[in-house]
Amino acid sequence: MERFAFILHPLTLDDVRRWQPAVADRPDAVLEKMLEGMPPFKVSHVTGIRSAAGAEAEGWFVGCPLTARQMMALDADFVIKKIIEAAAMAETLGAGIVGLGAFTAVVGDGGITVSRNINIPVTTGNSYTVATAVEGALHGAELMGIDPSAATVAVVGANGSIGKVCSCIMADKTAALKLVGRRIEALEALAADLDGRKAVVSATTDIKAGLAAADIILTVTSATDVIIEADDLKSGAVVCDVSRPRNVSRQVSESRNDVLVIEGGVVAVPGEVEFNFSFGFPPRTAYACMSETILLALDQRYESFTLGKDISLKQVKDISAMADRHGFKLAGFRSFERALSSEQIAAIRRNAGRSAL
Repeated sequence: MERFAFILHPLTLDDVRRWQPAVADRPDAVLEKMLEGMPPFKVSHVTGIRSAAGAEAEGWFVGCPLTARQMMALDADFVIKKIIEAAAMAETLGAGIVGLGAFTAVVGDGGITVSRNINIPVTTGNSYTVATAVEGALHGAELMGIDPSAATVAVVGANGSIGKVCSCIMADKTAALKLVGRRIEALEALAADLDGRKAVVSATTDIKAGLAAADIILTVTSATDVIIEADDLKSGAVVCDVSRPRNVSRQVSESRNDVLVIEGGVVAVPGEVEFNFSFGFPPRTAYACMSETILLALDQRYESFTLGKDISLKQVKDISAMADRHGFKLAGFRSFERALSSEQIAAIRRNAGRSAL
């Protein structure tokens, strides 16, 4: 039996209030101060994972009690110390590898300092996140009647670790690639690196300008607030939102019946899996970053597979091959916590005036 752990944290104070109704009436400032003083805690025991290759695994979810906003706003040394404490608890529970979830993989140096302070390997899960995000975006485009090879793709957050490698993959698959982010120098440097690929590549810090002509959008930022609004999107566009908290406004689903928004990186995990904790997905499905941690355990690859701020194409290919071997697959499409049927996607395509490929 292989063993892993994965670190979770509340994305917002709304999560805290939902999980702990007894404190729901506390003011935001009081709740945040409470979280700062809390130690890490065991959230649940994960059982029933059995791969297509016959390997079995169990694991634990460990809670790091800080919201996304706190992780970005508080002193970085304090935040990293909290993450290290959570990773140390994972080690004590018996995990052979620990994965960093959501913003625990964003702050600081992408897990390098955490790995130096515990005795088990650490992974951010970002390699499998990239693989599933690209796969989902391209498949969604095809269902919407978009030929990816002739499309315009925008990557929002292109200067981040996930965004860079998504951009590298998409540059070989599409006609035009818009790199969107906050730092123009980094975006232009990436554009220069991608010069000569199939796509015509351009860079901008203006999100509205970057999305105006985009047929396919991958959004992979570390923003803690919504950055994509309903009027930013072209009719018929496909948006794969990998970020948590999400980058796309819920208003898109309410007012744009001609745009397909899908959650990135949702994976079907093999076996009679019991996570014993609800993060809003159907049974036996998980985030891709969680799934990378599980895959490495099942494959007995107890190593810091994805660490730091850089991801290679080889890592993405290797983890994809591992997923195929163990029977992990991209789960059906979801949008704003709801499953999307093929009929619903076909209706969105018709509303946009597109024909099936």
